[in-house]
Amino acid sequence: MMQGVQVLGFKKSGKTTLCQSLLAELERRGHAPCALKCTHNASIDKEDTDTDRFLKHCRTVGAVAGRESALFWNDPRKLSDMLAMLDGNVLVMEGGREHVVAPRVLVLREAAEAAQLSDPGLVLGCFGPVRAEGLPHIASVEALADLVLERGFVLPGLDCGACGREDCAGLAADIMAGRATAEACATRHVSLSISTGGRPLTLNPFVERILAAGIRGMVSELKGFGPGPIEIRID
Repeated sequence: MMQGVQVLGFKKSGKTTLCQSLLAELERRGHAPCALKCTHNASIDKEDTDTDRFLKHCRTVGAVAGRESALFWNDPRKLSDMLAMLDGNVLVMEGGREHVVAPRVLVLREAAEAAQLSDPGLVLGCFGPVRAEGLPHIASVEALADLVLERGFVLPGLDCGACGREDCAGLAADIMAGRATAEACATRHVSLSISTGGRPLTLNPFVERILAAGIRGMVSELKGFGPGPIEIRID
């Protein structure tokens, strides 16, 4: 189960610097952090790069360099799909205030921004010199890392409602208030699991039930079928 946090703040608030410092602190402690950046810019890739030129003609473009590799899509991807592709055990997500998948830390330029960035019930605290009334102040990157490792969680972002709440934001609020844990997420308790390239895919419980029923129905027609778990592997 991945732990994680969302760092929210407006432009030039210092949120990118905080994310970088937090990732370094988590790595120093022996964890395998991963990062996801959400931006309202029209394009991720820099204008006039080779990948930018290729994307004018392709749906997907890959890039392989000496120590790095990347994929660029020419259309937006669901947050749940992006989360499933990340490697690591602690997520630091910059931005994405419209997506509630983890507890939030606010980096403010002025106190009034807190109400614009997040429901206070989803906030671990504020980091930096500007504080907001009613929200805890996080004094150091080390203290923030402690909080993330103690209280951090990552929900799949499917908003499927299978947990009994309207969306992931409702479950996140209950977790923050101590009324539930991340184990209440129904995607953690499905009977069908699918992995691609060693990475598990996040299944909406409704989709999982349809797929599982279809597979059981087809396999039951095969000679030698009997009760018990069904294993299918495709290389």
